[in-house]
Amino acid sequence: MPSTTLLAVSGSTLVAVGLGPRPPRRRPPRPSRLAPYARLFARPGAKGFTTGNLIARMPMGMFTVSAVLMIAMTRDSYALAGAVTAVGLGATAVVGPLTARLVDRFGQARVAVPAVAVAVAAQLTLVLCVRADAPAWTLFAAYAACATMPNLGGMARARWAHLFAGDAAARHTANSFEQAADELCFMAGPVLATFLCVTVSPYAGTLSGAALLLVGTLVFAAQRRTEPPVAAREPTAGRGLLRRPGLPALMLTFLATGAVFGSLEVATIAFADAQGQRGAAGLVLGLQAAGSCAAGLLYGLAPAAAPGRRFVVCVTAMACLMALPLAAAAGTGSLAVLAPALLLAGMATAPTMVTGMGIVQASVPPSRLNEGMTLAVTALLGGVALGAALGGWAAEHTGGSTAFTVPAAAALTAAVTAAVSAALRTLRRVHGGRAPQAPQAPRTAPAAR
Repeated sequence: MPSTTLLAVSGSTLVAVGLGPRPPRRRPPRPSRLAPYARLFARPGAKGFTTGNLIARMPMGMFTVSAVLMIAMTRDSYALAGAVTAVGLGATAVVGPLTARLVDRFGQARVAVPAVAVAVAAQLTLVLCVRADAPAWTLFAAYAACATMPNLGGMARARWAHLFAGDAAARHTANSFEQAADELCFMAGPVLATFLCVTVSPYAGTLSGAALLLVGTLVFAAQRRTEPPVAAREPTAGRGLLRRPGLPALMLTFLATGAVFGSLEVATIAFADAQGQRGAAGLVLGLQAAGSCAAGLLYGLAPAAAPGRRFVVCVTAMACLMALPLAAAAGTGSLAVLAPALLLAGMATAPTMVTGMGIVQASVPPSRLNEGMTLAVTALLGGVALGAALGGWAAEHTGGSTAFTVPAAAALTAAVTAAVSAALRTLRRVHGGRAPQAPQAPRTAPAAR
């Protein structure tokens, strides 16, 4: 190890003094690749509200499947089961934004707990009506009452936005985590619901989902120190959010993205059924959700960037990757080839949703944040219903392979809508918010008399 020598002058004598070996230089530790996520959960209270929220969100992927299986197994009618869940979806589209508006006005805990209590009571009523062989209209009424369930994912995102109000990078990572959590719930929820309904009891899926929803919401609402305060209402608070610049086009993009999800699910089930492998459809769809979940977590490690430009890139990538399932199904007719194609196709959906939700958060006032995110979820649910209907029609009239043209077309529609909206925003910015005007012809001097 090299030593250090100090030369000093004492009178007329040059004295060499040894200072010993140099201490080794220590390199600073390299930050972990998961440091952005570790920084999120280092905030006091973050683990508590995240745990409760995840428990409460698991039924998102359980309730629809549980209701369909419960009604079909006891009433022997998939048509009735599908109609009941469709009515519930329509009720959610109407009631969801109203519940979110109450959350913005009165706070998360004060609204979420009673709203979830009503939804749980409605689920229990549905079980009692099915078990007692009550008239069909009671099933519609009970399931429609479940629409009071608030947007729990939106409330979690609102907490992250409050905790990291001045940190865009942390909010980007948090939104990525929440999107991955959504994918996890929709991946594990149907599997758990199917297992409970088939192996335990037709009512087990609904009852378990109701218990998870109630317990998780109570744990989530108890974390009061991370709850965002009620923001002051703006003078224009009564105006509709869709009047804000850019939001109508964004909602149309969410609608088309939802159509991708709905039609892809129906097309995959129809394709697997045509191959005589209906039981493998859930596993194959789980791969699509797994790809989206993994991409969402990786996307959270990427640095934050301009959301508008990145959103166009993400939606365009989704449109390109959605051509893979169509090529696999139409070109090979093999479910084994379709499975990795769905895995790859799912990797663009989570980044699209993360960036889109980030734009929603930046576009709405703080006093209406939950309402804005619920409006986006409502557009997604409407797209899911539309895509399921179009995908079912295509599967029935053209075949399972051709039905994959519907999600490919929906993804292309989303990409075109996002690109046109971005181009219009650029034009407005260049021209100072005014449309360009044609140059006026110069006035000529009046002719002399």
